[in-house]
Amino acid sequence: MSRPALHGPALALAWLLGGCASLGGAPATKALPEPSALASQWRNAPPPLAQPLSALTTSAAWAQIDEPLLPELIAAAELASPSLAAAAARIERARATRAAAGAALQPRLNAVAAAQSGRSLPGSPGVGSASLGAQAGWEIDLFGGLSASATAAQARIDAADAQWHAARTAVAAETVTSLVGLRACRALARQTQADAASREETSRLTELRAQAGFSAPAEAALSRASAAQARSQLAAQQAQCEGLLQSLIELTALPAADLLQRLAPGEARVPSVAQAGIAAVPADLLALRPDVHAAGREVIAAAGDRKAAEAALLPQISLAGSIGLASARSMGVTTSGSTWSLGPLQVSLPIFDGGRNRANVAASRAEYDAAVVSYQGQIRRAVREVEQALLSLQSTADRSVDARAAAEGFEASLRATEARYRGGLASLFELEDSRRSAVAAQSALIELQRDRAIAWVDLVRALGGGWRAPDVQAAAAQTRLPAARP
Repeated sequence: MSRPALHGPALALAWLLGGCASLGGAPATKALPEPSALASQWRNAPPPLAQPLSALTTSAAWAQIDEPLLPELIAAAELASPSLAAAAARIERARATRAAAGAALQPRLNAVAAAQSGRSLPGSPGVGSASLGAQAGWEIDLFGGLSASATAAQARIDAADAQWHAARTAVAAETVTSLVGLRACRALARQTQADAASREETSRLTELRAQAGFSAPAEAALSRASAAQARSQLAAQQAQCEGLLQSLIELTALPAADLLQRLAPGEARVPSVAQAGIAAVPADLLALRPDVHAAGREVIAAAGDRKAAEAALLPQISLAGSIGLASARSMGVTTSGSTWSLGPLQVSLPIFDGGRNRANVAASRAEYDAAVVSYQGQIRRAVREVEQALLSLQSTADRSVDARAAAEGFEASLRATEARYRGGLASLFELEDSRRSAVAAQSALIELQRDRAIAWVDLVRALGGGWRAPDVQAAAAQTRLPAARP
């Protein structure tokens, strides 16, 4: 009679275990791609220049720009940057989350104290009790859900650390770009000022010639218009330089007077770039990007979240126990002694929760797929940024010789035309045309020098600014905040 009675529970247990097995065999989601496979469309080979960027540190990468003021301005910008402070806060938050996830794997121990006194019936003696003890509990990680949550939390620490380095590189790149732009703007302003002074002198001489009857009034009107145009261009250029200066003040949080004093020695000198390049295959370049590394860590974290959500559908086992001292008083008699308990050993399996757990699984799988797609997109973006920076750097190098020759040639032509004009052998129209050509050529040369320096900044930033991906096992064992935080 007992054997048929056991068939129902046995079949129910078999059905539950079968359901657990089917949940564990859910369809697989997208696998983590290899960076080298996504970088196969590399078009522009790295230029064969002097020093590979992969051998440079962060400071050495910026040192390729001939600007002595850069280190202290970058340090000031890092100290004042809100984005860098926010990235550091994200690291601390990720650490706290990792500590909480790791604690879930360990037994829990609570100290418990209780006291009670009362009378249940009128006229009856009082009853009191007191106890002091410890309660313990432990959830056995049978299907790895808690371990997966801890792994996800560790991956997010690694991602947050890489994002801190990415933010630091971005702050440095923005500071360098602003300083280079300001230097170039001041150089253009100085050239515009010299041109305006020259046009003013030409206008004065033309007015004298027109008053003496040696030139037509139209030439005097043209010279006055040319001088007014130069003054307008100078005012616009000076306003642009003031805006760049304000941007640099905002980045570094330095007082304006202090910053102007530091900028004075290199006034109107466009920083040059040393001959340094890269010599690495695309996959190696991508390993230098902190944002790519962070995106990969986010994929690992999403995979841990997915596994933890799937484990919530499976049986959960927990064990509890307590030990303590107790004292009870009833009808004038006091009893004291030790108490203990072991258990219950509890096995629970969610049967009906309105679909919440399955919805969490579906959401976690979607988050994993989104993280993989984001990682792929980040790699493609990294390749594109390196490609564009290489093209810009090579283009500025190819154009520099011709731009310098053009500036020198137009300058010589202007000087000759001015001499001819003073001797009455050239018209004012010829002089103004020659002047416009010389100014345009000089401006193009300054802008080319600026673009070359900015192209190097873009290349350094595209290659991670000298960052190196940490060893995964070492990072999992002990992750710490970067030491260098000026």
